[in-house]
Amino acid sequence: MGSTNPKVDEFLIKAKKWKDEYEKLRAIALEMELYEDYKWMHPCYTYEGNNIVLIHGFKEYCAILFHKGALLKDPHKILIQQTENVQAGRQVRFTSLQEIIELEPILKAYIHEAIEVEKAGLKVVHKKTSEYNIPEEFQRILDENSALKTAFEALTPGRQRAYIFYFSEPKQSKTRVSRVEKYTQQILNGKGLND
Repeated sequence: MGSTNPKVDEFLIKAKKWKDEYEKLRAIALEMELYEDYKWMHPCYTYEGNNIVLIHGFKEYCAILFHKGALLKDPHKILIQQTENVQAGRQVRFTSLQEIIELEPILKAYIHEAIEVEKAGLKVVHKKTSEYNIPEEFQRILDENSALKTAFEALTPGRQRAYIFYFSEPKQSKTRVSRVEKYTQQILNGKGLND
């Protein structure tokens, strides 16, 4: 068994929903001799300092997130890509303790594979920012405003992607334009969406 982390103990004490499920997922992760940490306000399990799995909950389900889940074979077809923009992580979702108990041997096999992926030094190849579709409203404004285009291109790839995703979300063109206009100065200042 791996050692427990007091911050995770505190997380479990405060959990109002999914408490039993979290405790079972924790026990499974600790049986795999992973190091228990607390990152992003959730229990996180690592191997030699590298993230393997994270336990988190939502309104409709709780989940175990495999940080490099995209590299796992997934013979049981249980891994879920949260959104189309998530490149590396994959979740296994649960709505009851019984589901976790039934999947325990499979979860352990997947965690073992995730550890082997880490030992092998495998990396998820991320899409380049240039491979994402820039919404036409934003592209038009970039084409018309060379200072904005230069400032946008100077941002880190992660900041560029955050803007592209945010500007792409609305269904209506006028909302997309409004978002671009609202954040133009922030881009010109070299700031990311959440800076």
